[in-house]
Amino acid sequence: MSRINTNVAALTAQRGLERSQKGLNDTLQRLSTGLRINRGADDPAGLIASEGLRSEISGLTQAIDNSQRAANVIATAEGALGEVASLLLSIKSLVVEAANTGALSPEEINANQIQVDSAIESITRIANATTFAGLKLVNGSLDYITSGVNTTDISSLRVTQANFGTAAFQPVEVNVITSARTAELQFRASAVTGGGLTLEVRGTGGVESLSFTSNASVSAILFAVNQVSDATGVAAAYINSGNPASGITFNSNDYGSSQFVAVRAQSGAFATVDENGNASNRQVGQDAVATINGSQAVADGRNISLNTVTLDVDIRLDESFGIGTTSFAVTGGGALFQLGPQVSTAQQVGLAIQSIAATALGDDEVGFLNSLRTGGTAELRDNPRGASRILETAIRQVAVLRGRLGAFERNTLDTNVNSLQVSLENVTSSESAIRDADFAAETAALTRAQILTQAGTSVLATANTTPQNVLSLLQ
Repeated sequence: MSRINTNVAALTAQRGLERSQKGLNDTLQRLSTGLRINRGADDPAGLIASEGLRSEISGLTQAIDNSQRAANVIATAEGALGEVASLLLSIKSLVVEAANTGALSPEEINANQIQVDSAIESITRIANATTFAGLKLVNGSLDYITSGVNTTDISSLRVTQANFGTAAFQPVEVNVITSARTAELQFRASAVTGGGLTLEVRGTGGVESLSFTSNASVSAILFAVNQVSDATGVAAAYINSGNPASGITFNSNDYGSSQFVAVRAQSGAFATVDENGNASNRQVGQDAVATINGSQAVADGRNISLNTVTLDVDIRLDESFGIGTTSFAVTGGGALFQLGPQVSTAQQVGLAIQSIAATALGDDEVGFLNSLRTGGTAELRDNPRGASRILETAIRQVAVLRGRLGAFERNTLDTNVNSLQVSLENVTSSESAIRDADFAAETAALTRAQILTQAGTSVLATANTTPQNVLSLLQ
């Protein structure tokens, strides 16, 4: 049957051609953009999944940048600390040299003092001048702020990490169950009887041999022991203060189980006992037993510390503080580093960088570095022993801070970057598998679409000419 009003064959050919042209256009778009999903209609579910992965990629990329920038900040601070450490070592040499008063003139000691003054000024200048993009690093700006610290309970406090979470401050409660003690031996007599006496006194500082004449008084023994206390680490006092007849107590200069006192008569009669009256010639000290926020603290004498995910703190208890509870709060401060792709407590790390100015190096017990300057309580010509103690404390503080920053850079930042980079590779691969075009498949589809389009065009042309055949019937 031949019809001329309706060309069904042409309509069929046109529909097929439109479909082929749409496929060709889609393939050309994928090849030109490199994406399999260019709009939601291409793959709605795939679009949702890929957008979520793209969000993760963005967060991971920035987290890597954050970690690398944090490493640069730490490296800058550590460089400044290295210079301060060098200056402290040079000051140490000057102090030890100045103590050699038998070989140095007063003028030479004064020259050393001038160098010490200059080095201390340089340390404070470094503390004030070390910056990173305008952020001051080692002047105490990045240290934690505490409130409510009872100085009669706590003589020294360093908060090195505090995680506030969603709270405005971090409360800290210290409960001392057993107080720290020095090592102690007692000589419970009013005098030494018999012939001459030679005592060997040993402590963590060293050993000394002390000789006394027959019937030496306890006051003479006490004076002799204290005269070499810095060499032995052992000090002597009357059992009953001010009453020589009560006898002598020998105590270690510091507290804790690492301290000991040993007193032995090499010749002569001299018997020592422990605090309970039992015969003994060697005793060790006792570490404090304490909890911090309910967690068992690590103790070394009067020094207690806690290292958890929410709080890292080092506390030195005052000598007068026995058994009891003291509390304070960490109210702010510190350096907060965002190291993860999501802004949450679990992906942030806090760190304190204490001040290294001359007024901050040292502590309340031995003194501070600025006291080594001319006119200070530990200047070279008047108190080289005190200056040496302060320097040892300052050198240890800088070394510990450098070590803590180095550990943070190596064990936290570097490992975090490595982990994030692996995550970024895997997430990017997943997003690419969903969203990117497969060029091998698309070029094959292009060839197919081109052939179908050309064939459809030819068929449509044929379908359009077919009705003309009816003209032959009119001849």
